[in-house]
Amino acid sequence: MKDSNTTAACVMQWDGVSCWPAASEGETVSVSCPLLLLKPQTPPVFITRSCTAAGWSEPSVPYYKACLCEAPEEDEGMRKEKIYFDTLKTIYSVGYGLSLAALLIAVLLFCCFRKLLCPRNYIHLNLFLTFILRSVAVFIKDSVLFADKSTNHCTLSTVGCKAAMSLFHFCVLSNFCWLLVEDSGFVGTPSLTIAIWILLKTQFDDEGCWDDLSSSLWWIIKIPILLSIFINFMIFLNISRIIIQKTKASHMNQSDTHLYRRLVHSTLLLIPLFGVHYTLFAMIPEHVGVKLRLFFELVLGSFQGLIVALLYCFLNGEVQKEIRSTVRRYWPETKTTSVHLQTQEYLH
Repeated sequence: MKDSNTTAACVMQWDGVSCWPAASEGETVSVSCPLLLLKPQTPPVFITRSCTAAGWSEPSVPYYKACLCEAPEEDEGMRKEKIYFDTLKTIYSVGYGLSLAALLIAVLLFCCFRKLLCPRNYIHLNLFLTFILRSVAVFIKDSVLFADKSTNHCTLSTVGCKAAMSLFHFCVLSNFCWLLVEDSGFVGTPSLTIAIWILLKTQFDDEGCWDDLSSSLWWIIKIPILLSIFINFMIFLNISRIIIQKTKASHMNQSDTHLYRRLVHSTLLLIPLFGVHYTLFAMIPEHVGVKLRLFFELVLGSFQGLIVALLYCFLNGEVQKEIRSTVRRYWPETKTTSVHLQTQEYLH
């Protein structure tokens, strides 16, 4: 790793796809084919360039041949890839926007109706806040990384850019760890993890905008996320096991059995909602199933906040009861009119 480009014959260069590090004359540099351009089930491909007295040589293999394997259709292939990822970004931006709006309304409802602030709903409120922070962090990160498509990602190494990435990882980690905050072993885990990650990135991998997920330091954040998902998964399974045991009790009546079955279904619904799919992709090499991985992690993940707001607020019977009570309190004529119309209908 070179500390400066001033002593290098070939300076650091961004070619619009990859970042080529500074090199000395006669040195050959290799970069891997970007994962987003690889065809499914394609192993990693490397492209090389040599540093000469005249500067950088041409790539050993054009990107469209190495990555897309479509020499006659270079422009068409790149155009389709661009459309796909632009569409993906639009969809997950809409998802996070809807989630943010729904969650803000949900938080407002919980804060306005004081009767709802029981310990159980306090946990839901904390969950809402972690999803809000995650949505905001995504928009901040995207505004920094993708605001200018002509940005040189080799030199995009500002403090603001690194701060945006650090905030994003902190919010994502906090979102995954929300269920474990009452366990003393996990108090402060997101803050401590991100602090260690920032320290190590600064010392050993202070390149670009810290958005390189192929770095081995990414596991510092990835392992706590996987651990929290695993523990959440085990908690959900244990809850389901206890509920199922209760349904088999001989003294239980039919209405109680129906209630417990609904609780099992609700608990099982939470398993995919809280990112268990993340563990499946975490065990698969980064170059395999990139598009499918992005769809699950970006698109489906962006609507998680909206689903949480629906389940724990808008479809919550307690919340609906408080809303109806408030409507009757401030608009009593609504109830009077309804009774009057029903009476007229009965008389006719």
